[in-house]
Amino acid sequence: MNRVGHGLLAAATALALTTGLAGCVSLGTKPPDELLKLTAEESAPAGSTATAQLSEAIVVLDPEADRGLDVLRVPVTVDASRVAYLKDALWVEKPTRQFRALLAETLRARTGQLVVEGGDFEVTGKTLIGGRLLQMGYDAQRSAVVVRFDAVRSERGTGPLQTRRFESVVNGVEAKAKPVGAALNRATNDVARQVADWIKG
Repeated sequence: MNRVGHGLLAAATALALTTGLAGCVSLGTKPPDELLKLTAEESAPAGSTATAQLSEAIVVLDPEADRGLDVLRVPVTVDASRVAYLKDALWVEKPTRQFRALLAETLRARTGQLVVEGGDFEVTGKTLIGGRLLQMGYDAQRSAVVVRFDAVRSERGTGPLQTRRFESVVNGVEAKAKPVGAALNRATNDVARQVADWIKG
């Protein structure tokens, strides 16, 4: 084979390798079909104010959660021993942080009191609201979205801790990002309203 033939063969081989790799290697990350975000259904109106000493504030803390839940993916309970993640759906922010913000906004709207979120306020607030987010995802066996929260309430200097479990279930949900995201928002708002009514007494 002459020099020209060798050159054509090398070029053809390089082209074949490049074409083959294109199907196996991704040079970028395909964005998910849905980015999920929780939005409070009840919100304090624009211009509303709440005036109080910081020591009288309601402080909403970051809830605790298992590692399988406190991620940007949406957990799917397959059965009692198996958990997967919903295809093509990601949270814009970790669900524990979003839950905290939604709960705080719901408390502002329903109580009219000064409500702050976490941070250094923990040492000065009067009412501390924390707890553990047990479930915020999709139950494949029930075709349902489930949000379950064990709330812990403490009143600074006035008695023992109080705890209560809150839950909301939305049935008949298709296992796809858009309907699951809408159902999660609905269920989380329901839980937040339950907690707010508990705080109001």
